Amino acid sequence: MSFIDGSAVNVALPVMQRELHASAQSGQWVVESYALFLSALMLIGGSLGDIFGRRLVYGIGIALFAVASLGCALAPNVDVLVVARSVQGIGAALATPGSLALISAHFEGEARGKAIGTWSGFAAMTAAIGPVLGGWLVQFGSWRTVFLINVPLALIVIVLLVRAVDESRDESAPREVDYPGALLATLGLGGLVYGLIALQSGQHDQAALWALGIGSIALAGFIAVERRSRHPMMRLDVFTSRTFSAANLYTFLLYSAIGGCLYFVPFDLIDVQGYGTAAAGGAMLPFIVIMAVSSRFSGGLVARIGARRPLVAGAVLAAAGLAVYGCAGIGKPYWTSFFPGAVLLGLGGALFVAPLTTTVMDALESSHAGLASGINNAVSRVAGLIAVAALGIVLANVFDARIATRIAHLPLAPSVRRLALAARGPLFAGQVPHGVVGPSDRAQIAAAAKASYADGFALVMFVSAFITLGAAAIGSDRSFALRPNLTDKRFS
Repeated sequence: MSFIDGSAVNVALPVMQRELHASAQSGQWVVESYALFLSALMLIGGSLGDIFGRRLVYGIGIALFAVASLGCALAPNVDVLVVARSVQGIGAALATPGSLALISAHFEGEARGKAIGTWSGFAAMTAAIGPVLGGWLVQFGSWRTVFLINVPLALIVIVLLVRAVDESRDESAPREVDYPGALLATLGLGGLVYGLIALQSGQHDQAALWALGIGSIALAGFIAVERRSRHPMMRLDVFTSRTFSAANLYTFLLYSAIGGCLYFVPFDLIDVQGYGTAAAGGAMLPFIVIMAVSSRFSGGLVARIGARRPLVAGAVLAAAGLAVYGCAGIGKPYWTSFFPGAVLLGLGGALFVAPLTTTVMDALESSHAGLASGINNAVSRVAGLIAVAALGIVLANVFDARIATRIAHLPLAPSVRRLALAARGPLFAGQVPHGVVGPSDRAQIAAAAKASYADGFALVMFVSAFITLGAAAIGSDRSFALRPNLTDKRFS
């Protein structure tokens, strides 16, 4: 549920923006509000599972997610939708780390690697199938059905949970919950994201700088609190494990790039290339198929050859896929533009997802499965959260520069040109201002906006590819050459 929603909403977002008359920044908050609370509170979710029972906390998270999904489906405006998405993020923060922790608590050795490989494959597959499902539901129904579908799914999950899953917990876990840490993490990440999104519009520089400053101070306070707390939600001593630290740095870089890709690709496909929502979602099918078929195999592969080679090769292939997206241009056939990019991303993901997850879980003792899962999942979510906002600045700056130049050279009446130049916000959201009534003028301005967005999209993809190559460099670290259960476990 959480993985599908995390990606399905991206495809539905262009339609949501139009129907709810939301700006590009408001639309971005539909995604970022969910990611914010999921990222900030996932560590609490893992800790609560270790203390009170992973099955119990997981079930509560699923129920809360379902209720919030109903609120999203009934939202009358974008503000209510953002609030409901925030509650969804809280539910996902309780459920997501519990799913992997439950699996890790019930398997050992090579069986654990295969089980985690299966989990990773389904996680990646559902995250990737989200655009397909979301696009189909939006095109043949409504974007609201993207959220409504979670309600029956939640009922099925809870029934299966009660009947088929045994309870597990960490008996040595402290009984206190780190609420100050959770508050500071939420405030810090929220401040950073607010500031980055505000900078995209170029109209709230002062507020953006204040938000960035407050966010940075709050995150520094979070580190200080975690360092001094007797029962922190993120134990900093786990990072004395070289393997665990390197794996999380790899995760941050890689998922920054992938998170930006999964957010911006649907906008390019729908608003620039002219795909329908179903076709835009289907454009990721090669990624889905390759991930579904290969992830379980790569989970077992780590036990034989170690994680380093799959992690490096996977990141390099993913970088190549992002670079192909950057060369897509406008109007090229799918088979020579987005298809090869999706194939390369799928091959890369098949190599890095399961080995990365297995390495993270094996870097710490099995009794700390919830802690390891929570930290790594939080890192991946924080990476996507920040990347979408930061890469949005890159795209917005390129768009602003190119749209101004293009409109200045169009054969438009002075009044129409002034109107178009003043309507940067609607154009960035894919909408020609209503004041432009001439069909020829509207077509020229729309074409200029599409070309400008495509230029920004290309740079975002190339930046993402460069970041992914940074992950490949981290993946070559010698600690990843060790096989599971032989990694550095100085933390115990």
